[in-house]
Amino acid sequence: MNSVFIIAEAGVNHNGSLDIAYKLIDEAKNAGADAVKFQTFKAEDLTTKDNKMAEYQITNTSKLETQLEMLKRLELSFDDFLKLKIYCDKINIEFLSSPFDIESARFLYKIGLKKFKIASGEITNIILLREIGSYKKDVIMSTGMCYIAEVENALNILIENGTEKQNICILHCNTEYPTIFEDVNLLAMTTLENTFKVDVGYSDHTEGMEVPLAAVALGAKVIEKHFTLDRSMEGPDHKASMEPEEFRKMVSSIRNIEKCLGDGVKKPSESEKKNINLVRKSIVASKVIRKGEIFSESNLTVKRPGNGLSPFLWDKIIGKIAQKDYYTDEQIDIF
Repeated sequence: MNSVFIIAEAGVNHNGSLDIAYKLIDEAKNAGADAVKFQTFKAEDLTTKDNKMAEYQITNTSKLETQLEMLKRLELSFDDFLKLKIYCDKINIEFLSSPFDIESARFLYKIGLKKFKIASGEITNIILLREIGSYKKDVIMSTGMCYIAEVENALNILIENGTEKQNICILHCNTEYPTIFEDVNLLAMTTLENTFKVDVGYSDHTEGMEVPLAAVALGAKVIEKHFTLDRSMEGPDHKASMEPEEFRKMVSSIRNIEKCLGDGVKKPSESEKKNINLVRKSIVASKVIRKGEIFSESNLTVKRPGNGLSPFLWDKIIGKIAQKDYYTDEQIDIF
């Protein structure tokens, strides 16, 4: 990837409403996201009926119910997702969605997804990994809650089932909503890059934009950030999401950081070359020097501008014999 791929993670922030989902797509596009991502699942296939809600889900929704009850309210149909995919294609923003079961994965493959996003909770789901690996598509895999050995297992399963290693991007992630800074452990992203020799990125659940920006500076190729129309909306993920104007500022900042990173070659930039002679120094006479005198520390110094002999040549000049007269501040030019 030549530039950071920025994903607006709409997730389930549509609250089960197709109209809100369309608005999320529009706002993600306006904010400059490269892709908008949802979550495709059938609630009954995702969780058992008695599974409890996560602590953050209880806190963020102020409800005490099962995961199944919550997810049923947040579910969109396959037909809904097809409509959203068509709309994304129309307005030129990439449609992504994380599948949570085989049927959902096959549906997304059928409608032509270019990339498959694997959620952190699915990294041990061997049957889903085998399915997605067989598609031979680009894969973005989040690694929240993971030990590095689990990441290695998942990576190997994808590769063994047909996905090229160079087409896989691993996202460092923490799955607490919101994540406190002390739990981010952002350097683990570079550990993933160094260990597996793949592109890496960061899926963010912190408040604000500091951590995504730091991730880009550390080499992230993908940034995923939860996205909502309004953080005050009811639902499990809104409070840990960015609103459109905040997201736009994050995108703009990421693009600026990309410009700052450059090509890594240490050399003068085009804009600063004009300053070199103005601020560097040359070897000059510190007082009048007569022809035949010996150059020494008592009659030489260094001063701007830098269009004469470099001070790096100081030791070669000292002890030489002046071949002509020099007035004070005149540049030495014996070479």
